[in-house]
Amino acid sequence: GLNRSKWNELEKRARALSRKYGSSYVLTGPLYLPTVVGSEKFVKYKLIGDNNVAVPTHFFKVIVAQTKNGGFILESYVMPNEEIRDDIPISSYLVPKHSVEKGAGFLIFDYIADSQYCLINGQSNPDFLK
Repeated sequence: GLNRSKWNELEKRARALSRKYGSSYVLTGPLYLPTVVGSEKFVKYKLIGDNNVAVPTHFFKVIVAQTKNGGFILESYVMPNEEIRDDIPISSYLVPKHSVEKGAGFLIFDYIADSQYCLINGQSNPDFLK
């Protein structure tokens, strides 16, 4: 399953951003993402228990925090539901927010315009309106 120590590192990151900015929102959930075999894509996941509970292939976490100047920072992650080596930094799992939205099937924090983000996944947003 998901490496608890690596996921815990991501949880600590979310708490650190909350402490730094004071106001934050965190959305976490399961994803069932396809794998590519040859030229075809398949969604394959494990079922467990008598009730055939679907085990997600991945999990996502999207963190939004409001800065003192009224802008927002955004970090969005997707991690596979498998062992993750300790030497891989969590920044390796940063993804564009729209890819989380596509995999989850819904919009995330869509009431915040892209131009309101001063930082997106640690990078300055050239479209930020100060």
